[in-house]
Order: sequence, then structure tokens, then C-alpha cells
Amino acid sequence: MAAAPPRQKEPATWELVLKRNPVERLKQAKAPLGIRDELPALIAMGYESVPEEDVVRLQWWGLYHDKPKVGTFMLRLKIPSGILPPAKLRAIGEVSNRYGRGHGELSTRQCIQLHWLRLEELPNIFADLDAAGITTAGGCGDTVRNITGCPVAGLDAHELFDCTELVAEVANFFYGNPDFTNLPRKHKYTIASCADRCNAPEINCVSLIGVVKDGREGFAVKVGGGLSSVPRIARDLGVFVPADEAIEILSAITNVWSEDLRYRVSRVKARLKFMVDDIGAEGMRERVEARLGRTLEDFELPPIDVQPSNHVGVHAQKQVGLSYIGVPVRVGLASGDQLIAVADLVESFGGDLRITRQQNFVVTGVPNERIGEVVARLEEIGFPLATNNVWANSIGCTGEPHCNFSVGETKQRLGRLVDHLEGVFGERIADLRLHLDGCPHACAQHWVGDLGFQGTTGKDADGRRLPAYDIFVRGSLGPDPAIARPVFRRVASDGLEAAVEGLIQGWLDGRRNEESFTEFQCRLSDQELGVLAQLEPARSRREVGAA
Repeated sequence: MAAAPPRQKEPATWELVLKRNPVERLKQAKAPLGIRDELPALIAMGYESVPEEDVVRLQWWGLYHDKPKVGTFMLRLKIPSGILPPAKLRAIGEVSNRYGRGHGELSTRQCIQLHWLRLEELPNIFADLDAAGITTAGGCGDTVRNITGCPVAGLDAHELFDCTELVAEVANFFYGNPDFTNLPRKHKYTIASCADRCNAPEINCVSLIGVVKDGREGFAVKVGGGLSSVPRIARDLGVFVPADEAIEILSAITNVWSEDLRYRVSRVKARLKFMVDDIGAEGMRERVEARLGRTLEDFELPPIDVQPSNHVGVHAQKQVGLSYIGVPVRVGLASGDQLIAVADLVESFGGDLRITRQQNFVVTGVPNERIGEVVARLEEIGFPLATNNVWANSIGCTGEPHCNFSVGETKQRLGRLVDHLEGVFGERIADLRLHLDGCPHACAQHWVGDLGFQGTTGKDADGRRLPAYDIFVRGSLGPDPAIARPVFRRVASDGLEAAVEGLIQGWLDGRRNEESFTEFQCRLSDQELGVLAQLEPARSRREVGAA
């Protein structure tokens, strides 16, 4: 009997999109950005009566439910490249104190997030932020998210060129632009021309990477990076784009993806990385060139041989007589009072503050004769510079107690882990990058840390549920970017310190020629790592299939 022909997929039409995807129906019924104008009506009906569809639309203004869903929100501010003059920084601290509980959180997209904000206060909050020139439009939702970059752009003597103004132009074009607020899902740009690619171009949807070709300043382009539950390293588009064509190329790539209805049928497959999976970087280039009506200039992005910087410490700026100071912020938390105090300090010498991808900040424009004074004042505020660098490299997601997706402790759990490791190993672990997430969304980028952790649940000997974490190894950015693998599954939370301590001790005792922790992990088998951690490695899918 002949085999049945393969089932043909339904063609991607708007009818199919609206049938399958409730968020697309929601967007078509009412444009989400308009929800801000409806706040008075929503407030009048009361939080508990607000339709869930309108709560989803509030995401387009940077709002998510805090956990539990009892009437307070998280608000994500958009800060291109994380650059904040002191007046804006002070305004954020004041909003946090006035309407929240004095809580601020630095994010891996160089934003600040505020919590415990009540529905009835949102009009006042937006008015205060508007007055300070701060937007939240597209902080969440199916839009262009905050555009990241190098936090020391324009200051670093080793950068290829300064693209600070370009990032601002791109942000002004895309933020709140109705042509880019109905994308298939969230969409992430990063733009930088730093020598060590500190802005993680490997894991963004579209990355403009500064290069100089034949004396011309411009960008190589990578596409299709991203993490979440299906991680991907971005691929080189193979083109050179002059700086003055940056907005055009970003628009073209975004529109080619956005207008292909196949990537609207399912939310699960609605990211640019899946389109790149389907047609490759070559196919993306063909479609972009067809849309532009011209052939793009060939260019192969050269590799780098250095690790991405965290920019912590005191560094001379290219402006004579000035320095910047990179300040570690433990697990990315800063109070409203601290933000205001840092704003006052920075204003005293005419500098600014810049948030880093690692959830730290950089104070810029410090006169060299005031470095000691500024460092002392930062310590008084609660940000000591004399801190083990492992704190500057360790990233924790929002997680508990705020995020409704998180299944376990995040920042607090990471803090206890780093405290323990610092006590055991001291400065020997200064360069380690520990990334801990509370769920598969990977906001803390656990797929690319030296060690990554994802919250889950396990069971004790009596079958009772207990908090646990999957441990990911061999992740990296920089010269050899790689997605980590979850080698140890459902490790009980109270066993985390012992397992990680065993892995680190094994590295310190067994490394060759000063090899990095990730190089050491790559050299060892899963079973050898399991001996160090005193855990049984999980079998890979390939091993399971062969069994």
C-alpha cells in the first residue's frame, strides 16, 4: 500500500492568523498603544473589572502584572544604550519613591524597571515621566524593545567610532512608531562599535556591529539571535551597511519578517530567529535586497579574540582629564533613594550614568582629580567599587517575588550562591559569569553564562515538591559564542552550593595553561563534570534516542 502523501500545511492567511493567534485578534480589535488614553475609564471600572485583553494591551506601555495579580504593576522604562543624564535618573528615583516602594531594578537590556505601581496612579506616573523626557512606549509588547549598545560609547579610546547619536536617531524613529508596534512578537536591536562587542550582538534579533571598511564607518549585520526556550546564536548577513543607511536596513529586515504571515500564526514561532532558521542568512539577505531594490555590499565580519568587557573599575576616557567609573550593582537592585543620590553626585561634575548589560552602571565624565572623592561617595550610597568582580558578572532575572512566570527564587538565590562562592574561593572566581533565571524565558541569559541556572521543581525522597534548578554548562559569548546545555537537571536548591563548588574546585585544580572555566568545561565530558559536581548528568536527546 502506497504511503500517504505528507500533510500540507494551511497557507498562512490573515484568516488563519486570527483563527489561531488570540494576541493577533486582540491587536486587530484595538491598537494597543491607544490603551493609555483609556486609563481614566479603566481606573473608573476598578482593577478587578479591567478586561484581560486590556491588561495585555498595557504591555505596549511597558506594564506587566506584578506577582501576585492583586493590582500592582511593573513598569519598564526605555533607555537607549542605557544612557541617563542626571535629571532623568533623578526623576526615575522620585517616581519609584512617590508611586512605588522605592525599588529600582537594572535590566540586561540597559533599562530600569519599577514595581508596586498601582493602576490609579498610572496617569500621574506617565505625566511625571513625560515631563522628564522618558518613554515607556514599547517597553513590552510586540514592538521594537529597548535598543542596547556599548555603555561607554563616545568615551572609550579603543572604539572604532562613536555611534551614540545614531542609537538616539534609531530610537527616535522606532519608539512609539505605529508602523512598528504591530510586529509578530518582540523585536530586539543592538547597535555598537566597541572593539570587544560588549553588547552581546550574538543574541539579538538584529545586530549592527561597527566596522571600518576602506576608511568608511559602517556596520556588519547579524540576524536571528535570541534565547528564551529555543536559543539561537545570530548569523552574519554578509553585508556592509554605511552608517547613514542604518535605519533603512533595520526597517527592511523588520518588515520582511513582520509581513510574512507564517510568523504570526503561532506565538511560539513568532520571532525573527525562526525565519532565519527557515531560510538562512542568505535567504534573509535576498529578501532584504528585494525589498530595498538594490544589492547590498559584501562584507565578512572579522572575528574578535577578546572577551566582552563589563566596564567595571576606573578607566581613562578619550576626553583628556576625565575618567569613567564602572560600578558593580549586586544582582542589579538599586533603591529610589540610591538613584537620586547618584544623580546628585553625577550632576556635581556634569557627567551621566549608563546602565550596562550586566545590570551594573557606569558613571562618566569624572574629573581625574575627583576620582577618589567620587569612589568614596559611591560607597557611602551603597555601591562600593572594591567588590569582587564576580558580583559584576553575575546576572539574575526579576523572578521572585515580582514575576508571574518565575517558579523559584532568583536574585536572592543568586546572591546567596555568590556569597558562598566568594567566601570559599575569593578573587580566584572574579571572572566567572553566573546567570540565574526563574523560568525558560531567559531574561538573565542563562544559556550564555559560564554557568547558567534555570528555576524548576524537584521532589524529595518522599515525593514532596521542592525548589530546584537546572544547571547549564559551556555557554559563552565573544570569540567562540555557544549555547549552553543543561547537563544537571532538577538539582535541589539546597544542594546548589555544593554542586557549583565542586565544579569550580575541579577547574582550579585541573585547568591547563590558565584555561578559562568554559574552556575547562568544554574539554571535560558530562560524566567527568558529574564527578566534580557529585551529580548524575542528564542524558542528551541523542543519547535518549539511541537507548
